[in-house]
Amino acid sequence: MNGFLKKAIFYLALLGIWAGVAKAHIWPPYLFPAPWNVGQALWAGFADHSFWIAILVTLKRMLIGYSLAIVLGMILGTALAASSYLEQTLGGLLVSLQSLPSICWIPLAVLWFGLTEKAILFVVLMGSLLSVTIAMEDGRKQIPRIYGMAGRNLGARGFRLFWSVLLPASLPVIISGMKQGWAFGWRSLIQAEMIFLSLGLGQLLMMGRDLSDMSQVVAVMILIIALGSLVDALLFKTIETRIRERWGLVAAF
Repeated sequence: MNGFLKKAIFYLALLGIWAGVAKAHIWPPYLFPAPWNVGQALWAGFADHSFWIAILVTLKRMLIGYSLAIVLGMILGTALAASSYLEQTLGGLLVSLQSLPSICWIPLAVLWFGLTEKAILFVVLMGSLLSVTIAMEDGRKQIPRIYGMAGRNLGARGFRLFWSVLLPASLPVIISGMKQGWAFGWRSLIQAEMIFLSLGLGQLLMMGRDLSDMSQVVAVMILIIALGSLVDALLFKTIETRIRERWGLVAAF
């Protein structure tokens, strides 16, 4: 309750500062909208269902692209951890590619897939894949050797050893990489929707810019932030808490 009160006071103060700056008219309203104008834009967007439709379309793309990134990332990461040759060759390339901004994949996506849904999904995939792959590789590397030895002594071999011993032991690092991959993929998706002008939150953002409607722009930005925070709180923080409890890193109560 104490933490909730601190957050409430902080955000109310932030809202008050925003309203005060808007009232001061340092910038014209079409450049710096007041909180009540953004609230009206949010109400109008949900009332005419345009925000609901955009949210569903964007989340559907994110779910498909991110799921593909997890599957391929786990396969690649496992292969890199198991092969020193792949680690020295492909591993170095993947680390270098991770420094490449996701928006750089958009020209390739357009050339390969055209202005289609596949191009957007490709950008999301590339935005998430590298983080998941590297986390999977690092998670396998950081497992103490005694875990594998203990599993073998208990009769675990091959896939059973990986599934029952090695994978659970590397989960803290893997979940961290998946969380980072979600954040990168989410940003990549919004960028792709803005450039492709396809239905989604990114398209609503660009529509607000084209109409010089800063209230809609800020409203969509708030939605993007809120959705990202909601997924982090409901999914990743819940998983991280349960893993810490299982590992005995925090008290389970």
